[in-house]
Amino acid sequence: MPERPPTDAGTVAVPRPLGLRDYAVEAALRLATSLLFAAFAYAAAQQWLADPSRITLLLIVLAEFVTIAIALTARVPEKRDWSPISVACAIAATYYFLWIQLAPGIHLVPEMVGVALQAAGILLQIGAKLTLRRAFGLLPANRGIVSGGPYRLVRHPIYLGYFISYIGFLLVNFGLQNLLVYAVQLGLLAVRAVREERLLSADPAYRAYQDKVRYRVVPGLF
Repeated sequence: MPERPPTDAGTVAVPRPLGLRDYAVEAALRLATSLLFAAFAYAAAQQWLADPSRITLLLIVLAEFVTIAIALTARVPEKRDWSPISVACAIAATYYFLWIQLAPGIHLVPEMVGVALQAAGILLQIGAKLTLRRAFGLLPANRGIVSGGPYRLVRHPIYLGYFISYIGFLLVNFGLQNLLVYAVQLGLLAVRAVREERLLSADPAYRAYQDKVRYRVVPGLF
């Protein structure tokens, strides 16, 4: 997302004042997210203790921790998409990990191949999220526009990182439930990307950025 341009006076536009409702909604979302992640991390830890060779379990917890930690410290946005579709997609895509089958599945590839893919995806996510700094959140919103780092390659590099790490985990922990979870999750991420851009395209700077960076998530495909 391209950086928000300064005004003619050389200063950044002042956001609207945030109300009590904004902070109450954020507090509820962040508390619920923290509790649900803690339950997921505990369940994954129990599975890992039963079989410490399953490094992919540790990495999926790490990946979700990075996502949630940054979301919990993000600033409250001045504008956000509260449409039912966007809210439903955001909730399902954020808390999808609750439906992941953590018990041992079918190894389609060796454990370390999945680990390598997960690590690559996590590193891409971290790089993209650090580029965003505190402009990352759970719901589609205009938190300012960024165009540096991995955002020079695709418009949603965080989602590309998710995709790579999902594939890594699924290949080592394959099963019908996990296949369905990740298929739905990828579909939801696609919907989120489209709806986020619908919100952001109201900003002329973002439209200029779209002209420069052609693909949303996967170069040459989407």
